[in-house]
Amino acid sequence: MAATHSNMMPMGTLAPEFSLLDTISGKELSLSGLKGNQGTIVMFICNHCPYVIHIKDQLMGIAHKYAKQGVRTIAISANDIVNYPQDAPDKMQALMAEWGNPFAAYLFDETQQIAKAYQAACTPDIYLFDNQLACVYHGRLDGATPKNDVALTGEDLRRAVDALLAGESALEDQVPSIGCNIKWKP
Repeated sequence: MAATHSNMMPMGTLAPEFSLLDTISGKELSLSGLKGNQGTIVMFICNHCPYVIHIKDQLMGIAHKYAKQGVRTIAISANDIVNYPQDAPDKMQALMAEWGNPFAAYLFDETQQIAKAYQAACTPDIYLFDNQLACVYHGRLDGATPKNDVALTGEDLRRAVDALLAGESALEDQVPSIGCNIKWKP
């Protein structure tokens, strides 16, 4: 696994619109149709990444907790499925069934154009947008990785969502996420 850091998105950047296949419902879903009333978490993940697997319980807990407060979580996989068939849509659907479908959608970015529009670099790559879809956070879940003994708390993302819900400005101390590189098509 190649450890890759996320590319930091400037605060205030508007979330690029998309319409992608939702592997849970089998329908094309758009960002404008999925966004939350209070905010939206967009995260690039994949099925096989050890960094994602390591933090999955926190990702699911955050999605459940904040959905009740008007913040929706959208997961997107953009990996090349020819070379990484474990990330194919049918496997994505099976994983979400196993996880209990915690997200508003688990979308497949087959062309990888949406990942490029977001300048996503790794899995997980986590973005938080306000109710106008302006970026207020882009960074890590917390300091835990599969390679260290830091406790999994989700504190960085939780702090950002709590600040958004409290009407506070974007956090100044945003640390890039680290994870496996997105598996780009040749």
